Amino acid sequence: CFKLFQHSSYVFCYGGTVKQKYGLGTVSVIFYEPDYESFEVADILYPINYLRNDNIKNNGDGTQTIFLLDSSTITKNIATMLEQFEAENLLVQKYSLGTDVQGRDLLSRLMAGTIVSLSVGLIAVLIALIIGVTMGMLAGYYRGWVDEVIMFVISVMWSIPGLLLVISFMLVMGRGFTTLFIGIGLIMWVDLARLVRGQVLSLREKEYIEAGKSLGFGDRRILFRHIFPNIIGPVIVQCANNFAMAILLEAGLSFLGIGVQIPMPSWGVIITNHQGFLTQPEYSYMAILPGVFIILLVFAFMLLGNGLRDAFDSKSVEISQ
Repeated sequence: CFKLFQHSSYVFCYGGTVKQKYGLGTVSVIFYEPDYESFEVADILYPINYLRNDNIKNNGDGTQTIFLLDSSTITKNIATMLEQFEAENLLVQKYSLGTDVQGRDLLSRLMAGTIVSLSVGLIAVLIALIIGVTMGMLAGYYRGWVDEVIMFVISVMWSIPGLLLVISFMLVMGRGFTTLFIGIGLIMWVDLARLVRGQVLSLREKEYIEAGKSLGFGDRRILFRHIFPNIIGPVIVQCANNFAMAILLEAGLSFLGIGVQIPMPSWGVIITNHQGFLTQPEYSYMAILPGVFIILLVFAFMLLGNGLRDAFDSKSVEISQ
């Protein structure tokens, strides 16, 4: 990376060009291609007289004659100027995992991809939690036509693969980080709603619920102060499992090019950009490491879900005598 050049009278542009290449159907692949521009070393190190067309003259013996702004001339060895340029204007940096195809630090992008996966999982689980708990409690508590309508919607959504629903939603609403977690959240509430409905159906017949009704408590108070605290255990377990599912969906959609878009880092995008290196043993780790991180993170949340299930399972609690 370049420092600020002391004698430069121009501005360096490190921007890039975002190109769009269309593939099969409506799927498009967007990639980043940086722009480069070359300059004479003497033009960077010294204030050149731009009024002359031949302000830098090659002498043929490894030296250059440089015409300066103050009308003076100096003769410098090219090798010496290169050493001076590297010492004063270049910063040498080493990267633990190297750089990707665009020259960006791979380790930093893998770490930033963790934030993206956790953010998508958290927001999607919150969306599914709000919709699923509300729908499940309404269906289980009121039953009747309310239960029939909600269960009909759940059955329809269950009949369609979740991945296709998310893809359809993103094709309609547009690709991006926001639509990604909204789409994932809108398909994960179904399992949570069925779980909550079953729990509420069993709790609404309990004596303390009947006592609350006889005391004149409203439905809202019964639902949120007496029923919801007693179903929080299974809900937390299901949310942990949904978290793992959301991470897998985010990585898969980003791999297909319809999830997280550049320049936001994502493990799925990193795998897509480096899948061509899988056949090269020296560089195959660039595509393998994101996959390994996806497996480890999903496995961690599955273990968390299993541990929470065992912790909230009252049948597995041993009563000491």
